[in-house]
Amino acid sequence: MKKFEEKTTKTTPIYDGRIIKLQIDDVTLPNGQVAKREIIKHPGAVAVIAVTDEGKLVLLEQYRKALERSIIEIPAGKLEPGEEPVMTARRELEEETGYGAHQLTFLQTFATSPGFADEVIHLFVAKGLYTIDNKADLDEDEFVELLEVSLEEAQVMVADQRIYDAKTAFAVLWLAANLENNLLA
Repeated sequence: MKKFEEKTTKTTPIYDGRIIKLQIDDVTLPNGQVAKREIIKHPGAVAVIAVTDEGKLVLLEQYRKALERSIIEIPAGKLEPGEEPVMTARRELEEETGYGAHQLTFLQTFATSPGFADEVIHLFVAKGLYTIDNKADLDEDEFVELLEVSLEEAQVMVADQRIYDAKTAFAVLWLAANLENNLLA
C-alpha cells in the first residue's frame, strides 16, 4: 500500500468531452472512512521553454476562457493519442511559434492540479531555434501573439501577473537559474 493511499471502490463517469473526462470516485480512506473524489482525467500535455540564440524567452499571449483574460505563456499543447511527448513538443513549438529547434531536451514531468486532475505536463527546453519555412497552422480555435522577451522582462510579467500560470512561472525561474549559472550554452 502506498502511504495514505485511498482505495477506489466505485467510479461513476459524469462527462466524456473532447479534452477531459470527469468522474466521481468512491474511495476508502486510510482510516477506513469513505469519501467521494471528483476527478478530471486528461491525456497530458507538453510545454516548451524555447530560448533564442540571444537568450530571449519565446512566449505567447492568448485568451484563456477559464480565467476570462489573456495571459502570457510558454508554448504548450495536449498530447494526441499514441503521440510521444517529444513529438508533441516539436509540433506545438512549430505550430504556435513558427520555430523548430536543433536541440530539444526533456527537463521534467510535473502534475498541474493534483488535487482534482491527473494531468501532467512534460517540460522540454528548446535551443538552436530556426524559422520553419512552411509552418503548421494553429488549431482553428487558437489565437495567439508571439513575444520574445528578456529574462528581466519575463520577471516583470510574473510580478504584474501577465504571466499567471505555473508552467510559465517555472520556466522563468528555470531560465534565471540557468542563465545565472551559464548552463544554457
